[in-house]
Amino acid sequence: MLNLRSDTPATNAPAPWPGADSYDSLEGVPFEPATMAAASFPHRIAAAFARLGPGLGIALLVALAASWLADHYAAPVMLFALLLGMAVNFLGHDGRCRPGLDFAARVVLRAGIALLGARITLTQIQALGTNALLLTVAAVLATIAAGWVLARLLKLPTDFGVLTGGAVAICGASAALALSSVLPPSPTRERDTILTVVGVTTLSTLAMILYPLLATQLGLSGVESGVFLGATIHDVAQVVGAGYGLSDQAGDTATVVKLLRVAMLLPATLAVALLFRDAGGATSRKHPPFLPMFLVVFVALVVITSTVAVPPDMVRFAGEASAWCLVTAIAALGVKTRLGDFAHVGWRPAVLIGAETLFVLLAVLTAILLGAIG
Repeated sequence: MLNLRSDTPATNAPAPWPGADSYDSLEGVPFEPATMAAASFPHRIAAAFARLGPGLGIALLVALAASWLADHYAAPVMLFALLLGMAVNFLGHDGRCRPGLDFAARVVLRAGIALLGARITLTQIQALGTNALLLTVAAVLATIAAGWVLARLLKLPTDFGVLTGGAVAICGASAALALSSVLPPSPTRERDTILTVVGVTTLSTLAMILYPLLATQLGLSGVESGVFLGATIHDVAQVVGAGYGLSDQAGDTATVVKLLRVAMLLPATLAVALLFRDAGGATSRKHPPFLPMFLVVFVALVVITSTVAVPPDMVRFAGEASAWCLVTAIAALGVKTRLGDFAHVGWRPAVLIGAETLFVLLAVLTAILLGAIG
């Protein structure tokens, strides 16, 4: 029989807990998560929810409000998410909200980027034709290179030039978020990302209004107009609106060209990650992964949608989930951003984004007018 006295434990009884001589001596002994992993799993889930819930809830509420405003006022949802997030910036300094906001700005963001792969198939890319394909790829590469050169001329950090150039060249806010996630850590990284998102979203909205008028004035055909709009307007939603505002042919072509630019997000992000891999120098604790997991998922989804007959409802669900993840991440970045952070930015970033937008406009339009699209 087990002796319950702590001073005379039974010699054949197992120790009730590591470091305890008897059951009486268990008082005050902490439980070890490694030993009680199975029993504590629900508690760890509850603890994670309690830690992340407030910040995630704020980001989701801002995203919902931004989505409602965008639906009712036909304005970019990303811009609304940023502005509404900044309006409740005081919550970004609350210790209870910060972990969830950081989670949304990093993990939820990467999930949204990964899910973008479900919207792209190799068949869509092949349908463009060789000339349109080469023009689009060349425009993307040239714009990123122009961003790097212009940043140096304006005495801005070259990584900021790559960030803005990639956002202008590829897919606006989504590209800005993706590239920002693989660039080296910087005290101004979040501020630079917000600046880029605001700049490309504003210019993309203006382009949606002005570029179709320019295409009509120049007498471009439906295919030429679609290539022009798809290769120059930054955000997907504005490309679709501008293209179908002209004709179905222009809309279909513009959408496919834009999806090709979105597909360029993978090689561009990987190239940036490799180029800036050692930028942190000795101050970096460790190198970033050679191929971030969210890019692996992006590639896997492209391969799956290209080789397997995926139900349209699943593709649509993935696209909507991606959009919600990105809007939630933007909302979190907005909550974490103070308007005062932009006080010392100056005029150079605005000039840089404007110059990159003008560069890609003139490059694509010149190529079309010279007969590059047959």
